[in-house]
Amino acid sequence: MATINVTEAQFPQTIEENDIVFVDFWADWCGPCKQFAPVYDAVSSEHADVVFAKVDTEAEQRLAAAAGISSIPTLMAFREKVLVFSQAGALNATQFSELVQAVKGLDMKEVHAQVAAQQAQQAGQE
Repeated sequence: MATINVTEAQFPQTIEENDIVFVDFWADWCGPCKQFAPVYDAVSSEHADVVFAKVDTEAEQRLAAAAGISSIPTLMAFREKVLVFSQAGALNATQFSELVQAVKGLDMKEVHAQVAAQQAQQAGQE
């Protein structure tokens, strides 16, 4: 699947309606972002079952702030509406391909159980 540009208005729906979503937070003036862009596009073309979104942090400053973006590029991965990966910095093609496979291979029953346990613990502390 080709990459899609996502706005603040589209972001929640993109995460809600898709099983796996990778999000590249970038800016046009960012050298590492420009180096990572062709890697992101190439890997996206190899995985038709995954959504690859891009967020221009200059155009979508509120979304970038809400996502806690402090350095770019930042790559996030969501699986079944859960943030399962977030890291600043560009990856090479091998690293990114391995990350996509790792996210696809996650045991989501275990991930959801961990999220529920964390939420219960936080609720107990309040």
